[in-house]
Amino acid sequence: MKSLRNYIDKIKPNFEKGGKYEKLHSTFDAFETFLYVPKTVTKSGSHIRDVIDLKRTMSVVVIALLPALLFGMYNVGLQHFRAIGAPETSIMGCFWFGFLKVLPIIIVSYVVGLGIEFIFAQIRHHEVNEGFLVSGMLIPLVMPVDAPLWMVAISTAFAVIIGKEVFGGTGMNVFNPALLARAFMFFAYTPYISGETIWVAGLTGGKGIIDGYSGATPLTQAANAIAEHADKLTFTSTPLDWLIGTIPGCIGETSFIAIMIGAVILLVTGIASWRIMVGVFAGGLGMGLLFNLIGANIYMQMPAYYHLLLGGFAFGAVFMATDPVTAAQTNTGKWIYGLLIGIMAVLIRVVNPGYPEGMMLAILFMNAMAPLIDHYVVAANIKRRNKRLITVK
Repeated sequence: MKSLRNYIDKIKPNFEKGGKYEKLHSTFDAFETFLYVPKTVTKSGSHIRDVIDLKRTMSVVVIALLPALLFGMYNVGLQHFRAIGAPETSIMGCFWFGFLKVLPIIIVSYVVGLGIEFIFAQIRHHEVNEGFLVSGMLIPLVMPVDAPLWMVAISTAFAVIIGKEVFGGTGMNVFNPALLARAFMFFAYTPYISGETIWVAGLTGGKGIIDGYSGATPLTQAANAIAEHADKLTFTSTPLDWLIGTIPGCIGETSFIAIMIGAVILLVTGIASWRIMVGVFAGGLGMGLLFNLIGANIYMQMPAYYHLLLGGFAFGAVFMATDPVTAAQTNTGKWIYGLLIGIMAVLIRVVNPGYPEGMMLAILFMNAMAPLIDHYVVAANIKRRNKRLITVK
């Protein structure tokens, strides 16, 4: 490592002002800061030293995503081999198949996203921020495994350019980039991110698939039951399957246990807000209980806690809603923000089965409302303080 440090120091002058490759300074700086913690601090104005910087923050989030990613790879293989009726496939066999299916999606996400960020940094003569280290991992985890790679590339490009760079880059974006990528794909290429054939690898082609096999997610099954005016809500999987994650779904969203491991990492390290997480789960559970009281149809009669285990609810609550850039910033605002996300997610699922997931739209809507929430929270605090103000004449 010392020899690498010496080599970087040796070639560094070539990328600084007046050097042979000064135009590539942003690119060089990005690689240097990725390998080593920079020695520079803020040069003027008041600032607070902290043991954690943006790179460390992003690294912790990526580590927290690993349980969901690794289980997602295993589940991709498991669902595929179930679909073709393969007997007793080993854990490693399932994982290796899933690894080979998921890896290209991850590579496309990072190559496209980082490539665009490098280009913008060079044009603006700014440093390349580490923000996409997390977004580049989140995008594959919220995609169906059979999503065409070129669609993933276009969705990623849209999220980075329209959702991030036009606002000024990392820390300036209004909407969560990973959710924007999913939303773009959902509305631009709907057949490739909805239905029953895109959640299981190989199901789209239909070759070798056993008769009667369905790749429908539990949320899709619930939405279909409402659309068909069924008398009973039935699932082909159990709550235990939802807890473990051995069901069709987005790559990283199926395992509640794996997601909760990531949640513990984020909370222990202080990266994510516990207020937002608790608020989202409380809002979703409360809305589910309210629908239980109404009981107008079989979907409303479904146990409220089912909503917390199904679809991307847990993943959204832990990794998407807690994004420090797009979430509310005040403590009271975080409670309001989280509660409304949980309420809206379940509301969308039940009232409009055309959007069986609900979590994506709920978070994106509340991303837009977060500044307004903070504004009124701060205004209320100022009003309370003004009432306590004693004017001295």
